Amino acid sequence: MPTFAGFVLFKGYSNLKDFDYDLFVIGAGSGGVRACRIAASLGARVAVAEERYFGGTCVNVGCVPKKLFSYAAHYLDDLQDSRGFGWSFDNVSFDWKKLKENKDIEINRLNGIYKSILDKNQVQIFEARARIQGPHEIEVDGKIVTAKYILIAVGGWPWSPEFPGSQHVISSNEVFELEQLPEAITVIGGGYIAVEFASIFSRLGVETTLVYRGEQLLRGFDDEIREFISAEMSHSLNLKLSTDVSEITNKDNVLTVKFKDGDQLECNAVLSATGRRPMTGDLGLDSVNVKTSDTGAILVNDDFQTEEPSIYAVGDVIDRMALTPVALAEGQIVARALFSEQKTSMNYQNIATAVFCHPNIATVGLSESDALGQGHKVDIYTSKFKQLKHTLSGRDEMSMIKLVVDAQTDKLLGLHVVALDAGELVQGFAVAMNCGATKTDLDNTIGIHPTMAEELVTMREKR
Repeated sequence: MPTFAGFVLFKGYSNLKDFDYDLFVIGAGSGGVRACRIAASLGARVAVAEERYFGGTCVNVGCVPKKLFSYAAHYLDDLQDSRGFGWSFDNVSFDWKKLKENKDIEINRLNGIYKSILDKNQVQIFEARARIQGPHEIEVDGKIVTAKYILIAVGGWPWSPEFPGSQHVISSNEVFELEQLPEAITVIGGGYIAVEFASIFSRLGVETTLVYRGEQLLRGFDDEIREFISAEMSHSLNLKLSTDVSEITNKDNVLTVKFKDGDQLECNAVLSATGRRPMTGDLGLDSVNVKTSDTGAILVNDDFQTEEPSIYAVGDVIDRMALTPVALAEGQIVARALFSEQKTSMNYQNIATAVFCHPNIATVGLSESDALGQGHKVDIYTSKFKQLKHTLSGRDEMSMIKLVVDAQTDKLLGLHVVALDAGELVQGFAVAMNCGATKTDLDNTIGIHPTMAEELVTMREKR
């Protein structure tokens, strides 16, 4: 059985050099490429198999292109808001094809960067599907290769429920390749992807309906934040909560969407953004002692090791926190542990995250309900306000800040912000929380005036 402090010999191999590689990584996304780079820098012989695109979900059909689309959508707000500051203009138009073309150029550039990272570190690249054949054997590109360790970093894939007419929906993969901007779209789901794309399309002038079976959007976020963003988003799109799609019919490329509450509407596209699942099918896991959950997520211990001692897994495929920076950290931890004396553990506390809807949401730490569920007695501080900018823009958009504070220790347990560029703001507070920041620390900090951020250090009244 392998140890993190050094190599051991494996059954069937009399010498470590009997292996073709020290590490074989399946998947060249964020976690996989990071593991390759670190392992190679530590002297390991590394290979990686990628059948689709370098950079994984984030670079190609996730974080990066989505944020580019979100920037495009925000420009409409900027243009409209500028009139209140004296600007005037005519004949402003939006070109979806130009946005898509420029997005593709940038993604291709990033694909090249990821590949160059592998090349510079002398990682053997197989642009083909890999399947595990045994604890140390991988079939790839028509042959069998061997490795001391195998790391699975294949990520996830969009999942959509089946219902009558579900063949007419597109996923968060295909949405980036739409040749034309639809006049009307229905978005199914209430998580990150659904909320973000509903915001994007509505700001690009598309008649947008967001339907979610839950009572509030963004399950898992703080309840007050969920209620607030649901109200804010309802100003710019048709929000249908507590119902779901029952059927879709297509007549002359016009989709009729029927809902379980009896309502129906017509649109040109339906985006199903109901989640992603680990992409573990057809990997050959049945040939080794690797266990998976009901959703296909690979089960690993705290060291990201499966029950097959030589096989590890990181990133979205283990379905812990489906965030790119998390996958990067996990991949680095595994590589350093296997090929150096450095063993560190992954800390999932106080990992900041953002939702790039309009307005943005960013959060770090515990929600109020999670803090109470963990036995904390809490003090709650909230502030809802209109930013100074909108006193002249005329936009009816509110911002919100919420602090969850341990009533006994004064420690800051959770920080939640709904505002433009909230992610840029909350990242710094994540550092402070990891350093043990208290409410008193915030109170003792002089704010920058006039900014939205100063609200975080001026709240004094408990809810």
